[in-house]
Amino acid sequence: MKMKRIASLLLTGVMTLSLVGCGGGNSAPAADNTAKEEAPAATEAESTEETTEAADTAEEATEAESTEEATEEVAADDGEAIDLSMWCIATESDSNRHSYEAAIADMQEKYPNVNFTWEAFENQSYKTKIKAAVAADEMPDIFFTWSCAFLGDFVDAGKVYCLDDAYENYKSELPEVMMGNSTYDGKHYGVPLTMNIVGLFANMDLLKEAGYDEIPGTYDEFIACCDALKDKGIIPFGCAGKETWCVTEYLESVIEKSAGADTLNEIFAGKATWNNQDVADAVDTFQGLVNNGYFDPSGIGLTNDEVKNNFMAGKYAFYMNGTWNCADFAANEEFKDKVKVSEFPVINADKAKLGQLIGGPSDTLAVAASSPNADKAAEYAFELGKLICHYGYLDGCGLPAWTPYGDTSSVNELTQTVAGIVANADTMVLFGDTAMSADSANTYLSYVDQVYGCLLDGKQFIEGLAKDIQ
Repeated sequence: MKMKRIASLLLTGVMTLSLVGCGGGNSAPAADNTAKEEAPAATEAESTEETTEAADTAEEATEAESTEEATEEVAADDGEAIDLSMWCIATESDSNRHSYEAAIADMQEKYPNVNFTWEAFENQSYKTKIKAAVAADEMPDIFFTWSCAFLGDFVDAGKVYCLDDAYENYKSELPEVMMGNSTYDGKHYGVPLTMNIVGLFANMDLLKEAGYDEIPGTYDEFIACCDALKDKGIIPFGCAGKETWCVTEYLESVIEKSAGADTLNEIFAGKATWNNQDVADAVDTFQGLVNNGYFDPSGIGLTNDEVKNNFMAGKYAFYMNGTWNCADFAANEEFKDKVKVSEFPVINADKAKLGQLIGGPSDTLAVAASSPNADKAAEYAFELGKLICHYGYLDGCGLPAWTPYGDTSSVNELTQTVAGIVANADTMVLFGDTAMSADSANTYLSYVDQVYGCLLDGKQFIEGLAKDIQ
């Protein structure tokens, strides 16, 4: 099938991309905002089971048989009942919510001897909560994490269970290349789910009002489009200032398409200094977009959900954010035919080019070393991760880290477009607040926040970070 061919190209193309950006971690303290989530009903499990078991080739049937064998192995142990708990960020408003619910429903049916409970927390507050839990040895059995340095800090502290033994059962379905961002000193500590990039989403109805039938492909055309939108009284961009990671989706894309992906990767990895004139110029470019009135001025006080809803309601022409949003956009009957996605255009062709993207495999499940059933939790995490990936891919929440199976013909056009962009990618730079160590990420985010508020210019940004991040 078409999407399987794209996925195969993607898995091959990411062989170098997924290993490039790891150099640190992710942290952004925020007010605690938690919500305990209940497991979905058994009837939903029955309907999702049909999708999971669908297979359209003999090869898929073989995969299903190997999956069933692994399932029986996990469910064994004389049927002894065990308790497993999980924390994640799949809240009610999260695009990945359905994939978690469907996967957990399947798991509960397959493993009736496992008493599985889970809680979902808002993205920002979770980063603080999981770090506190790790420090206090009060972790759930299975926990969502971002890869690279975010997970690496926990691994260094000896708080994460090694998954090498469990991974042996899944190598044929989960390529080693996809494990790169959660591998430390040659050992595996995470189960990757889907992967995403930062996409430039556009409301084509608004662009047509300004005289554009397609998303502009060059930076000069892009700026001309923004000016034309302003002349029509349309705000080009919305960005959530209350959640600084949203600002990085814009700023990092501008830096990458100005200074080049290799430069940004080296900086995030701590192998190069922030004191780089190309980065300073890129920050000034971004700030120029803000000062030229291309961004909604009220955005600095809005959350991502508010900005996203404004974009779908037609308040902004462009929205720069993760491609997990494809799911929500494609599911909205009134909006799905209006939206297109592309990558941000090149600003400095001497240093950057198309195919250099922000993103990569990051969303991960890990197992606490302190879990009383760590070996069973490891097997359970792999099975659960595979299902979350499967349903997330069908929903359009991201591209699969696992080899796709079953009928994938329902994958939405936006996600297919993203798959094509990634298949042609040259280099990926993992999201900065994930790629850097925790302390460095905190410092970085505070500087990004000041740039969006126009409290720092490019020179102050690079000199301050060069001084404050060792």
